Amino acid sequence: MAHFSRNDEAMLQAMLKQLFQSVKEKITGAPSLECAEEILLHLEETDENFHNYEFVKYLRQYICNTLGSMIEEEMEKCISDQNQREEPGYDTVVQCVTKRTQESKEYKEMMHSLKNIMMVVVESMINKFEEDEIRIEERQKKIQKEKSNSYCTDNCSDSYSSFNQSYKFCQGKLQLILDQMDPGQPKEVRYEALQTLCSAPPSDVLNCENWTTLCEKLTVSLADPDPVFSDRIVKFYAQTFTLSPLHMTKEIYTSLAKHLELYFLSRESHIPTLSTGIDISNSNVIRLLKKVRLLNEYQKEAPSFWIRHPEKYMEEIVESTLSLLAVKHDQNHLVSQKILDPIYFFALVDAKAVWFKKWMHAYYSRTTLLRLLEQKYKSLITTAVQQCVQYLELCETMKADDILRHSKHCGNKRKNFYYSGQELQYIYFIHSLCLLGRLLVYTQGRKLFPIKLKNRKDSVSLIDLLVLFTQLIYYSPSCPKMTSAAHSENYSPAGMVTEVLQILCDQKECAMECLYNSTVIEALLQPIHNLMKGTEAASYCSETALIHIADILARIASVEEGLILLLYGENVNSSEEENPTGAHIIAQFSKKLLDEDTPIFSGSEMLPVVTGAFISVCRQIYGTCEGLQVLIPYGLHESIAKAWRKTCLLSERIPTPVESSDSVSSVSQQSQNIMAWEENLLDDLLNFAATPKGLLLLQRTGAIKECVTLMFNRYEKKLQISRHKKFGYGVMVTQVASTAAGAIALQTSGFINALITELWTNLECGRDDVGVIYPRSTPVDPIDRSCQKSFLALVNLLSCPAVYELLGNQDLPNKAEYSLREVPTCVIDIIDRLIILNTEAKIRSLFNYEQSHIFGLRLLSVICCDLNTLLLLEAQYQVSEMLLNAQEENILETSESCRDFIIDGLSVERNHVLVRINLIGGPLERILPPRILDKGNDPYPWSMFSSYPLPNCYLSEVTRNADIKEDNDLSKLLLRLSISDKQTEWIENCRRLFCTMMKTKPDTISGVALVELLEKFVFHLSETSSECYFPSVEYADTTVSVIFSKVTFQNGEQVLVRYGKFLNLLKDGAENHLSWVLKHCKRFLKQQQAPVKSSLPFERYLPIDTIESGIHPIYFCSAHYIEMLLKAEVPLVFSAFHMSGFAPSQICLQWISQCFWNYLDWIDICHYIATCVFLGPDYQVYICIAIFKHLQQDILQHTQAQDLQVFLKEEALHGFRVSNYFEYMEILEQNYRPVLLRDMRNVRVPST
Repeated sequence: MAHFSRNDEAMLQAMLKQLFQSVKEKITGAPSLECAEEILLHLEETDENFHNYEFVKYLRQYICNTLGSMIEEEMEKCISDQNQREEPGYDTVVQCVTKRTQESKEYKEMMHSLKNIMMVVVESMINKFEEDEIRIEERQKKIQKEKSNSYCTDNCSDSYSSFNQSYKFCQGKLQLILDQMDPGQPKEVRYEALQTLCSAPPSDVLNCENWTTLCEKLTVSLADPDPVFSDRIVKFYAQTFTLSPLHMTKEIYTSLAKHLELYFLSRESHIPTLSTGIDISNSNVIRLLKKVRLLNEYQKEAPSFWIRHPEKYMEEIVESTLSLLAVKHDQNHLVSQKILDPIYFFALVDAKAVWFKKWMHAYYSRTTLLRLLEQKYKSLITTAVQQCVQYLELCETMKADDILRHSKHCGNKRKNFYYSGQELQYIYFIHSLCLLGRLLVYTQGRKLFPIKLKNRKDSVSLIDLLVLFTQLIYYSPSCPKMTSAAHSENYSPAGMVTEVLQILCDQKECAMECLYNSTVIEALLQPIHNLMKGTEAASYCSETALIHIADILARIASVEEGLILLLYGENVNSSEEENPTGAHIIAQFSKKLLDEDTPIFSGSEMLPVVTGAFISVCRQIYGTCEGLQVLIPYGLHESIAKAWRKTCLLSERIPTPVESSDSVSSVSQQSQNIMAWEENLLDDLLNFAATPKGLLLLQRTGAIKECVTLMFNRYEKKLQISRHKKFGYGVMVTQVASTAAGAIALQTSGFINALITELWTNLECGRDDVGVIYPRSTPVDPIDRSCQKSFLALVNLLSCPAVYELLGNQDLPNKAEYSLREVPTCVIDIIDRLIILNTEAKIRSLFNYEQSHIFGLRLLSVICCDLNTLLLLEAQYQVSEMLLNAQEENILETSESCRDFIIDGLSVERNHVLVRINLIGGPLERILPPRILDKGNDPYPWSMFSSYPLPNCYLSEVTRNADIKEDNDLSKLLLRLSISDKQTEWIENCRRLFCTMMKTKPDTISGVALVELLEKFVFHLSETSSECYFPSVEYADTTVSVIFSKVTFQNGEQVLVRYGKFLNLLKDGAENHLSWVLKHCKRFLKQQQAPVKSSLPFERYLPIDTIESGIHPIYFCSAHYIEMLLKAEVPLVFSAFHMSGFAPSQICLQWISQCFWNYLDWIDICHYIATCVFLGPDYQVYICIAIFKHLQQDILQHTQAQDLQVFLKEEALHGFRVSNYFEYMEILEQNYRPVLLRDMRNVRVPST
């Protein structure tokens, strides 16, 4: 207080005045003193300028100067105490410091001093305020001297403080105000009465008995010719809307709506006509627009709170609004002399009908609104439709240039202050468009159609309206400037219609009823037809309109129902030549744009944008298996690749900019445009990789490396894979990794490096941005949740072709020492550091040895489910030997004769992997030990081992001998089939009898008789040219030795022999005979190999580009159709795959490549082979679909558990029998055989 001077007092008074002046409206609107105090207490939460007030800055500085050093000391003490007690977190420190500060002596002294200072300042301000109020009161008394005895003095507040002006209206007080507001009273008296009314608390006004009379008086006063008085009435309405409860604002709203309705119906009102337009600088127009805007603002706010009140209040507001908007003037005079209806003014203040959108959003108000529209106010919908029809007719009759020129001429008449009649019509059209668009979103809104229009014979149906919308996109001009230059929203008709259609596309039910219709699709494609035919109408379709159309088509194509409509139309059986579907037209047009075969757009700067927009539609189509089948004939992949190479050359030719800033800017812009176009084309090519056959086409373009690099760059930036794709990069990465070329591209792009680095960070290092204050929690799951995503990504990546490319002929590093900072960068490093831990150096290099090694063993278990991968790892790294040695080291010798295995997480995991990789068999033929321990005295009853052979407990006791009766039954079949001499008849009889036996006695189809039957059948097939896919070849047995990978060959041979002996199919000494057969098979295939480096059998009969791609026909043909049929037949499973980021093609390739070994029992493997031989190769596809149908519930469960990939690769197909699904597969054959067999035969046909 000693340092507090008069200057300080004046300064504080100025600061407080600034604060109260800023919050004056909030405080004066408070109904009570307590409310005002609450407003001030929560000012920091509600006022964004709170910290900018000088008084707040003063308080902050005062506190800092007084308590700053003490707060810092307390913080240091608390942090020190926290580290010792290990208390959690920042919040505890803040609470502790706050508590100690408030309890300190310094704080209490500061508060006492601050209160004394503020008391002096506030008392001084109150004294000045009371003096000012006394002077004001004396001046008012002079004005009202004659009527001073009429004022009611009781119940009035005797305090002039702004915080307690809460006096009660008595009945006489309100009646006096009503009398004083009479138009016959002097102006000053009426002003004063209105001022008194505005200063009274709304609750007091509402509780008076004369409130209804007051509403009527206010309604009349709104039409007062005195503009000042009328404006004050509007301000009172605005204040009531802001501060009063709904049941009061409802009365005010309906009063204002009724006034406007009467105003528009009155013949004495000065309402502009359509021909004169609206001059918004005119005082009458200003007052009218203020009232309309006030009504509209309340319309937007009311839905946020009216659900808390009785429904009748909301109904009255809705009905008064519709009643006002439905006002129509006499239409007998000419259109040019038409008096503007209320809807024109509402459109001016809310062009996009936001009020209608908000009212339709909630079911509570939507039900009432639609009921009233249907029963009483359907004319509003009719006039909205009429407005859209008239605007389209105007666009069709006038050229776009004329419309624009006329609009600009009108717009320049009085800039920013005048709306011409045509501009008003356009604004009304925009309002109608938005209103109708929102109406169509809802089922009950669509039921209001069809609409009957005047001067039109036919009613306007829902489809008619959608066709009209689409026609507006390409018939309408860009749009006149309807608002001020500062207004940044887009009001072009094409843009507005596109916005409406986009909303409809996003609502599936609405889109199916409105957009997925051949008539609407034809309307969207009409400008493309015109451009391709070169008709006169083509010149009226702008590039912008085409971009809008492409956007809508892309949204339609991104949904299954819309895609089917574009691919096949509504009449699936119609001829493509006579009536090409939307997909064909879009593909043809896109190809023309890519080839720059559209003269109308030659040299246009917008050509790349238009082309990109239509290619994005094609992307939605060829990104699906069925869509790609339709678009393959157009060779879009070749056209896109050609355009990309041309763009690459252009980017290299961009000149170096000179010093001129304009030159630098133009060259830089040109360079950015070309680079963006180049990236878009690469992205379009990349989307071919979404399907197996699309990946083959991408590989043929030679751009797969660049595409994968682009994908990796987008993945690193965490960008969405595509605008309309619902899921991420998982499926595409899985598809790419299923081929050798794709695996190489993933490696060179840096994708694999980034994936492994992220894995190592989560598994070993931890995040760099997390402070190491507390130790990491011990993982509960074998694979911690932080590493689960990386684990699944590696499982997706390491398909058999990828493993051969990434690991083939590569030795392990096996370093003598590993730095703790040395991070793996490739797959071989993961094998070396996490799986084959055969040295102490590797173990010491891991921070979390057990957790990391379990991760590696789990990964090994999954990738070794592919037998080809298993043979490679065995041949190169001897994984079995490594695991056995590790188990040997895990033995505890309790005595000379007793050796026990130490049971821990690693030994249990190794035991499981050893059994899995050394024992072949289906679900009933082998037993895999669990990975978890049991409860009880014997937690792990399974035998562990550190050398071969495997313990007998893992060998199933399934019956291994074929019944003689089974062979006899099949022998009878052979005798019955030998009667006929005709090959074709014999083949058909054999197929028919095979199907019968598969349905009735499937177990009889096995053994030696099945082998004999297969040999005879294949012989007859080879003699029938129509049944041969490849020409027959004479095998020349030469003495030339064939070079094998000896270790791999021997390992594979051993696996075959073990499995054959287990099934009692091979006897002792069969190894030599088997080796002889395999060598001759190798020689036979070698004779048919083309002189191109590849691993495909029968290469000589495949096209050269297919051979060079290295992609197997099983992948790009069979797996492609598996995905296509899966989407149609078992859609839930197809969606589950996409949600899991895994492709069905990869697991099917693995199943088929190893002939379902380890997935089916031997008898079902025989049935699978026999079915494909007897009935055709397309049954390969049907069997996979039947498997997915069988596994549907399991797949859905494991999708939810986020381990679908692991489940499908590791688990056998329990409970699946080929014979059980034979009838289902016959149905699939009837539906899909023509397409599948035709494409399988075309595998030999070169691409054109």
